[in-house]
Amino acid sequence: MARSAPRCPICGKPATDKARPFCSDRCKDVDLNRWLSGHYAIPAASDEDDDAERPPSVVPDDDA
Repeated sequence: MARSAPRCPICGKPATDKARPFCSDRCKDVDLNRWLSGHYAIPAASDEDDDAERPPSVVPDDDA
């Protein structure tokens, strides 16, 4: 089975050797802007998992 040429992840045009994996410097800049503006994000684990491992806090009683 023949492998198809890599495509630009921004616009879908064929990637060029000069800008790989993108097709142009413009698409490289678009991708960089998306990272810097927070458009792309890596999901973080929830804090609920951390709470299960910690012992409960001790709160002093004001009645004493």
